[in-house]
Amino acid sequence: MKIITLNLNGIRSASRKGFFDWLPRQKADFVCLQELKAHEVDLDDHMKSPKGYFGNFSYANKKGYSGVGIYSKEKPNKIISKIGIPEIDDEGRYIEIDLDKVIIISVYFPSGSSGEERQIFKYKVLDKILVILKKKIKLRKDVVVCGDFNIAHNEIDLKNFKGNKRNSGFLPEEREWLSYLFFKVGWVDVFRNLYSDKGEGGYTWWSNRGRAWAKNVGWRIDYQITSSKLARKARKATVFKKIRFSDHAPLIIDYDDCD
Repeated sequence: MKIITLNLNGIRSASRKGFFDWLPRQKADFVCLQELKAHEVDLDDHMKSPKGYFGNFSYANKKGYSGVGIYSKEKPNKIISKIGIPEIDDEGRYIEIDLDKVIIISVYFPSGSSGEERQIFKYKVLDKILVILKKKIKLRKDVVVCGDFNIAHNEIDLKNFKGNKRNSGFLPEEREWLSYLFFKVGWVDVFRNLYSDKGEGGYTWWSNRGRAWAKNVGWRIDYQITSSKLARKARKATVFKKIRFSDHAPLIIDYDDCD
């Protein structure tokens, strides 16, 4: 089972940069997308469902903003695009598909970098999504949650950790939320579980300022998290950087097939 997650920073922009030419060669079972910046009317047929995939989406109310999706080789038994939480549903930040052997979730957490009001909103979303994740980890079926969490967990997860300790994305409260999710609730950060001592190779986002991409001044804020059982089946994780589709890079993880 191969899963890709990527914040597209606009699905139409990523398409122009070659994302849909690259995608078929990956032969992924699931592709989780964040920040579509589009509604259904904006997508051509190829964006809605690339050859061999079923496309599933949740769009934000606001035009050209947020939005998440999942491409799946297998047709889902059930699709959940709204979860009854306005802060999440209105901004198109959650979609879940239920298949015979696994549940796949694509999430896009808010950024608080634009000011105090959005940081407060971010904390509200974290509190509400935590309730959902506590329930999902108890399911008897394998669950994989993919997405842009907009939080770097530890110092190893961003290049300039000293200069960002008071910035959104690396605030103590945000990092503590992730620690609680991993060490108390029981979710596993699959990439870090595979590569406990690997820092720079795991970066998935680079600012468009200050030549951050060229200097590899990055952040690891995109995740695939699972139960400990499924995490043990993860064999390899890579961050694809040969082609730049977005200010994020695809996180690709190969797992043994689910039971």
